[in-house]
Amino acid sequence: MIMKSELNSIRLKIFTRSFDLRLYSYARELFRCFNVPIVRLTDQTADGYFYTMLKDTECDVAINIDEDAFVVNPEAVIDLVEFVIANGYANAGCPDGGGGCPRGGNPIVTNPFFNVLNLKLIRSKFSKEAVKQFDYKSVVKEMEDKFPKEILFSGHNFNRTDYEPYYPFFFWLAYNFKTYYLLSEKHADGISTILYNQNRVAICYHSWLARFYTTSSFVVKYFQKGAGKQKQRIDNLIDETYAVRQMNKPRFSYRDNFRFSTDKMLRWSIKIPQRIMGWPRKWAKWYRRWQEKNR
Repeated sequence: MIMKSELNSIRLKIFTRSFDLRLYSYARELFRCFNVPIVRLTDQTADGYFYTMLKDTECDVAINIDEDAFVVNPEAVIDLVEFVIANGYANAGCPDGGGGCPRGGNPIVTNPFFNVLNLKLIRSKFSKEAVKQFDYKSVVKEMEDKFPKEILFSGHNFNRTDYEPYYPFFFWLAYNFKTYYLLSEKHADGISTILYNQNRVAICYHSWLARFYTTSSFVVKYFQKGAGKQKQRIDNLIDETYAVRQMNKPRFSYRDNFRFSTDKMLRWSIKIPQRIMGWPRKWAKWYRRWQEKNR
């Protein structure tokens, strides 16, 4: 795929926060055609990997895409990148509530399964301290009034502030820069999301629940009741994407499968201690919610 001449001077990279090397391998094959550096980010926190991207001063614009978000139209992605740069946006992404994703979060925040982030622009004001000090609750009415409510058609909550660790970053980002909110709709499988660019052309299919891709239903029920094992549904979505792209789906060797297994064990050996260290923050968040409900 040949990059547009307007983007030749832009240092573009693709970043993927990844836990499952098999899923990442399927997704990566679908965006290799961009011919730009691809960075797999492992063992990163839900908000920390944005700061990792911002530290990469060899990148001007980042395409941030989950390993379970499968690109159906590369040209539509590049058109969006060009649109973001030309119109001075710092971010383009899918609202975390109110659209076609199975979440009822705050639509000011763009869910990070897919973003185009103008890192060069964001760095002009960014600091971790600025994000930490930003008080969204003091400006929620102002930000809600400016939000394009015509794109909302499902559950959402502008007052939700602690749904995910990355919420403070996106609140700060949306207040200090322009965000372009992308349209989306639910896929026929009832869970996945179809995301569109500014011209209403499909960009990618996002499966959700990839954390349960290879987890048995017996184990899943203890984490998310009713979710079940997701492998067949996600595999079907991958097959559909490759069919749309008219590409052959990769076939993995025994050596590949061994590599996937060892990588998964390594990821778990790092993730479990990270989760344990994060429990105090989660308990504090649950306690704050309990206090708010019982006021």
